[in-house]
Amino acid sequence: MSDLENPEVPTMRRPWKRRLAAAALAAAAACGIAACGAAESGPPRLTWYINPDSGGQAEIARRCTEAAGGRYSIAVAQLPRESAAQREQLVRRLAANDSSIDIMSLDPPYIPEFSEAKLLAPVPPDLADRVTQGVVESAVTGASWRGRLVTVPFWANTQLLWYRRSMVAGTGLDLSQPVTWDQLIEATQAKGSQFAVQGKRAEALTVWLNALVSSAGGAIITDPSVDDPAGVRLGLADPPATEAGRVMKELTDAGIGGPSLSTAGEDANVASFEKGEAILMINWPFVWPRANESAAEGTLGAEVPGDYGWALYPRLRPDLPSAPPYGGINLGVGAFSRHPDLAYEATECITSAANQTYYFVENGNPAARESVYGDPAVLQAFPMAPVILQSLRQAAPRPQTAYYSEVSQSVQREYHPTSGIDPAATGAATAALIQEVLAKKELL
Repeated sequence: MSDLENPEVPTMRRPWKRRLAAAALAAAAACGIAACGAAESGPPRLTWYINPDSGGQAEIARRCTEAAGGRYSIAVAQLPRESAAQREQLVRRLAANDSSIDIMSLDPPYIPEFSEAKLLAPVPPDLADRVTQGVVESAVTGASWRGRLVTVPFWANTQLLWYRRSMVAGTGLDLSQPVTWDQLIEATQAKGSQFAVQGKRAEALTVWLNALVSSAGGAIITDPSVDDPAGVRLGLADPPATEAGRVMKELTDAGIGGPSLSTAGEDANVASFEKGEAILMINWPFVWPRANESAAEGTLGAEVPGDYGWALYPRLRPDLPSAPPYGGINLGVGAFSRHPDLAYEATECITSAANQTYYFVENGNPAARESVYGDPAVLQAFPMAPVILQSLRQAAPRPQTAYYSEVSQSVQREYHPTSGIDPAATGAATAALIQEVLAKKELL
């Protein structure tokens, strides 16, 4: 990371504080040009910084503007496509006290960093009670830090095990029951086919490792030591992490990950699955509307979506339920917003059951509210909705820490390529790297 101080000086200033100091300088000029927090007249206009989607957040902003009855309006501003770039832009602007950021769509792993740096306006206690009622627990956990809600759960994502019904026939797999990674690897190898997983050096690799470690009953971070990076304790040398490394290595060595495993992400995986090159795939629910839209356009065989099957994320141990990945988006209110009360009122409208249902059906992003999964429109559009809900109930967030960027980048560096994993040593090496980075003795 280019903004780290001299790694030869082992002072223990927090990495996020160093990032903010650099970010403030970078953002100051930008705010001067963009007139950050310029004066306004008439009813307040709230700006909602959104991640790219298919237009759903803009439509929800329109709906909530209408529902506000003239007391405020909501305009959207689009962030970059990649979550790391979204984080960077928001941190830079907030570090310069940008009052134009009223609401922001945040990737859950970065929420502790934003909260620790005091970039988020406090969530009113009464609103916290309302916006978490009936919300799946993994989403509440992902929206919280230091034991309190710091953002508002919006939509929640998770990965499923997808399979081609016609192609798994005869493999001996009973996918109506929980299955293990070992069973899936063995069946795919015997079939001479592929099992599509994300092996590229990117956030997806951290997602995979975290789900495996959590499914074995462990954790990448066992003590987040929120007040001192020197106290962070890691579970990467523990038996669950060793088991996780073994699965990643065995899948790779079996040759079933495909010829491009080391560069394969979600989109590459679904392409191989659609072609029938892979009979199994770990991926997010977006693969379902993608298949149906492609079939309707004639770019995918009309029979292919009907061949899709789905099941819960695989177990690592037969006696332990899996801990699938948790993702999605939560809503933060900027600490320097002129209208935090109205911004939080708007988040309550944005995350209503009606708007989460709309967003699920029309944009394919699963809801955080459990009641949405019983809506007939949702069940028609996503027949696997009950499995998605169960997956979210079991899901484990990625490590919650103000130093998430350092942790994830270290994991990606040491576990990539998966062919180089040594189950007995890679976890310990990664833990050592993370400690060195947090102590400013190593650069990423």
